[in-house]
Amino acid sequence: MTADLHCHTYCSDGSSSPEELVAYAKQVGLEAVAITDHDTLAGVSRAVAEGDRLGIMVIPGVEFSTMDMQRGIKVHLLCYLPTRPGILDALCKKILPSRDRSFRKSLEKVAENYPVSQEQVMLYAANSTCLYQVHIMRALIEMGYTDQIYGSLYRELLGDGGSYKISHTYLDVWETAACIRKAGGVCVMAHPSVYHSIETMKDMAAKGMLDGIEHHYPRMREEDTAIIEETIERYHLIPTGGTDFHGAYSSLPRPVGFCTTQDDALERIFALAASRSL
Repeated sequence: MTADLHCHTYCSDGSSSPEELVAYAKQVGLEAVAITDHDTLAGVSRAVAEGDRLGIMVIPGVEFSTMDMQRGIKVHLLCYLPTRPGILDALCKKILPSRDRSFRKSLEKVAENYPVSQEQVMLYAANSTCLYQVHIMRALIEMGYTDQIYGSLYRELLGDGGSYKISHTYLDVWETAACIRKAGGVCVMAHPSVYHSIETMKDMAAKGMLDGIEHHYPRMREEDTAIIEETIERYHLIPTGGTDFHGAYSSLPRPVGFCTTQDDALERIFALAASRSL
């Protein structure tokens, strides 16, 4: 079974509806696709319904935005197949209001120097669970100030160290991993190279807090490959693959299905999730 286990919809910071994403996955020949929006399960039920209609498996998931508080680095955790989603909804409610407030403050600062209105930007965020930076950038694109979501203007205004960047609250990575287990989900660390979370990855693996590690993804650094593979083998973790698909809202454009998960890894995810549902 060919599966892409890391995809976003417009329920967070992707550009596609849940139905469109599932249709894209079907068109490129995938047999399964995971919906892993940031800190929300809002698009899952719609995607599952569309998957049933089109004959493609949709794997419920979510990507949590967390922080290793001791190291001060961001860590993203993927959760698959939770059987008690109410536990995860409570986590989402902790982080989404803070993110929305911070990006609204960023928008206010942008609007002081660019002729964009909150109403205009919120049109692009209408289907999302909160405002994201991509929605602000989309408005700037429409007004002709840039032709890229993640180009030089983004870095200047909203990227790390940007003039209008305002931080928001993050979940604690250890507490989030524990909640994923309580919810019956399978916990996988997403793209360890992206936020330089290799040391956190090793610590969490050693303490039994990870079920898997995303091993095949577009922004993986070659110098991290060996330690990721070593950690997976040493602690018998599940190696997963995912495109981190965002549609048109991507810093590194790749079609859904560009990175996939192997059959045996997918079977291990299903088996582990089934054992936790008992």
